[in-house]
Amino acid sequence: MINLQGVLPAVRSMKDFEHVLDSKHENIIVLETRLSQLQNMVKYLRQANKNVFIHADLIQGLKVDEYGLEYLINNIKVDGIISTRGNVISTAKKHRIMGIQRLFAIDSHAINHNVKLCKSIQPDYIEVLPGIIPHIMREIHEETGIPVIAGGLIRTKEEVENTLNGGAAAVTTSNKELW
Repeated sequence: MINLQGVLPAVRSMKDFEHVLDSKHENIIVLETRLSQLQNMVKYLRQANKNVFIHADLIQGLKVDEYGLEYLINNIKVDGIISTRGNVISTAKKHRIMGIQRLFAIDSHAINHNVKLCKSIQPDYIEVLPGIIPHIMREIHEETGIPVIAGGLIRTKEEVENTLNGGAAAVTTSNKELW
């Protein structure tokens, strides 16, 4: 399994994509793109020796069902899938690629519901949004035993450090200054 730690660049635009190709980062998150661009993006990332994680829910033109995931896994050859949907993560794990369950910590009920889901499907990582609440990262990790990635609303280097020191294994950000 690929070890995700530190800052993970999250690509939202082609300008960001070009920037990340030359970066020192080994693990890249592709958040938003069109299905027609994805194969070439992954090809160039591979040529730059990067591991590629796709947020399946955000790929325009992709139907996120078993066949869409098979396409990502068998044709695009991604290293991992990120999704808010438990069945998507289960399918990724069935195909022996990394599954990252994304969850939103909007209130106690949402956190409790998502912790139960994560205990059931056992994703490789849990990405928690917003990522600026370190004690929530620690709670979720302690409750599930699954490494936590923090994402969303992290805007400064100090927030990155606080989040990593607070128990998150990694931080995802689309802010190039934090890469």
